Amino acid sequence: MPSNQEIARVLQELVDLMTMAEGSKQAFRVRAYEKAVAAVQALPGAADEMTEAELVKVPGIGKSTAAKIREYVDTGEVARIVDLRKRFPAEMMEMTRVPGLGPKTVVMLRDQLGIESVDQLRQAIADDAVQGVPGFGRKSQEKIAAAIERLGLHGKDRRTPIAEALPIARDLVATLEAMPEVSRAQYCGSLRRFRDTIADIDIVAASTKPVDVMARFVALPVVAEVIGQGETKTSVLTAAGLQIDLRVVKPGQFGAATLYFTGSKQHNIELRQRSIDKELLLNEYGLEESDGGNVVAAKTEADIYEALDLPYVPPEMREGIGELSLESMPDLVAVEDIRGDLHVHSTWSGDGRSSLDDMVAAAAARGLEYIAMTEHGEDLRINGLSREQIAAEKLEIERLREQYPGLTILRGSELNIGPDGGVDYDPEFLAGFDWCVASVHTHFDLTEAEQTDRVIAAMHNPAVSAIGHLTGRRIGHRPGIALNVPAVFAAAAETGTALEINGHLHRLDVPAELLLQAREMDGLRFVISTDSHHTTEFENIRWGVANARRGWVRRRSVINTLPLGEFLAFVAAKREA
Repeated sequence: MPSNQEIARVLQELVDLMTMAEGSKQAFRVRAYEKAVAAVQALPGAADEMTEAELVKVPGIGKSTAAKIREYVDTGEVARIVDLRKRFPAEMMEMTRVPGLGPKTVVMLRDQLGIESVDQLRQAIADDAVQGVPGFGRKSQEKIAAAIERLGLHGKDRRTPIAEALPIARDLVATLEAMPEVSRAQYCGSLRRFRDTIADIDIVAASTKPVDVMARFVALPVVAEVIGQGETKTSVLTAAGLQIDLRVVKPGQFGAATLYFTGSKQHNIELRQRSIDKELLLNEYGLEESDGGNVVAAKTEADIYEALDLPYVPPEMREGIGELSLESMPDLVAVEDIRGDLHVHSTWSGDGRSSLDDMVAAAAARGLEYIAMTEHGEDLRINGLSREQIAAEKLEIERLREQYPGLTILRGSELNIGPDGGVDYDPEFLAGFDWCVASVHTHFDLTEAEQTDRVIAAMHNPAVSAIGHLTGRRIGHRPGIALNVPAVFAAAAETGTALEINGHLHRLDVPAELLLQAREMDGLRFVISTDSHHTTEFENIRWGVANARRGWVRRRSVINTLPLGEFLAFVAAKREA
């Protein structure tokens, strides 16, 4: 039966399709389905076990939505979604990921020029054929063409953002492991290495009944088309065109298979060469003696690394960039090391979806030692807090401090970095906060020099303890701002300003490739935050940590692994400098 996350994902597709049909994200039905997505994600119980009448009683789920949920649970599809997919196929929906192309514009491009895909749009721009469409001049054409290039939304090697792929993979693994024929399952490939975009989903399952597993797999609701079905490998497509490859191996071969299908091409080449040097052969079935004799290791990945006299390499590091040359693995940060969350919103922020009481209760339930409530600053006009609202929230925080004596609740703010590097509020008012993270939310089209100067200027503000989501990117939807990264890193180290590793799957910012550039820098500190706007998003800490590990970030450089006293000393040192 479908999980709550799978049902929420189906409803999110309905949100996206209805946005196209209605021409606006603000349409009543679109907003109603958005509320339903959040409601299903927050359900304490299983939505698939609830009747339509029970679903209607859940705040945020209306009668029409409840009926669609039951329709999906009972039949594996929603007729309304099937119809909308015909009107707005996946290739056309992909066009909405291009900055500057809203639903009305995408429909207009189709109706006036017959453009129904990013590749067709790219060609039309190259042919200078889009300028006749209202709202398109030469400058806007150039911006859209540049965005398509930067986001990689063209050609045969299109990649899917991790925020779309990871939930599907996790649900599939859970579904497979629930099958009596399957002993273990694991998603592999670039997704397990935690790349922020992926070409397809690779899954390995262990079973002695592969034919039965494949038959059940192709019948799952997520499967829209079967490309090829065999006893050891089956390939399918989702409705959005994402390819999923399932491989079934014997239980004793599971470690060898996951190792083989997780590592990058270069990592695997180096492993195989090391095997040859030891007169062994390594493939997806195991590490064997080169004369075709005994299997040396196959059951676990750790067994294979050990047999090759190598330390165990965490999946996030298996990229072939020098990890196999290390005598020992770096002391990477882990989820259990995190003591506090320092970027959290509630309904006090305009875009928050859980109350302050609920957010604090969820933080306490997770065993956090400290938390910073960082509502948006006043310069973010739609979602920001006025000084009066901040004073009112202060009283609520004081009440909650008494209610949760084991949790240190910091009064914070997510400040907005202006184009000149200035932030919300005056210095005297800023001094009343315990912790401030400053982020870029506007003016994404400044030059590299201007963006670098504004971020560094914010770092020199003594009230700014951290820079949030450094590049401002939205994976697959908005490129990050251009920065002189070495200069930014140097300024962060010099001023004692932490750089946030934002764990939201749409951000994962600082990007891992930039974190790798910082691995040899002394004095640079990070903070891994969830950017939670709902209680369920505290789970983002897993993804922030995974992104940090992909960037070889060590535990000692992450300030929210520190005990409370040491953490507060770090904050005080910046303010007193």
